[in-house]
Amino acid sequence: MTNTRRFTQLDDVWPAGIGRRLGAMLYDGFLVTAIWIAVTVVHLVFFRFVLGQSAEEIGTTAVDIWSLRLMLLFFVTLFFVYSWRRGGMTLGMQSWRLRVQTLDGHAITLKQSLIRCATAWLSLAALGIGYWWVLFDGQRRSWPDIASKTETVVLPKK
Repeated sequence: MTNTRRFTQLDDVWPAGIGRRLGAMLYDGFLVTAIWIAVTVVHLVFFRFVLGQSAEEIGTTAVDIWSLRLMLLFFVTLFFVYSWRRGGMTLGMQSWRLRVQTLDGHAITLKQSLIRCATAWLSLAALGIGYWWVLFDGQRRSWPDIASKTETVVLPKK
């Protein structure tokens, strides 16, 4: 494993249930919305003032639409990958005392982060089934946990 950073409190953690996960997702949803608004504003400013499109033209071509979609996806993925790699948690996960880690308690790799992101989108696209899976899995794993060989755990109170 290339990432040898090992987390602490490994004996005091337990698998996260659906309630905490949904709470963290709600909090992170607000952050994702803020990221999307900021990216959209920068995109609009670029097309309006750098490329010189009129306000009525912006968003009418495939280039406009797909460049924005790719930027939204890129920056949200960057947010999650950075957060998970830095400390195993996003701001929403911190609030709910959740951490993503490898099965042996290390910080997750870049590859695992990207697999988690891709599987998360699929889980949400499948009406959230990938997250409701926690209710049926004996180890309380979601599809992103299973696909990336990671686990989402609850940290003890300080």
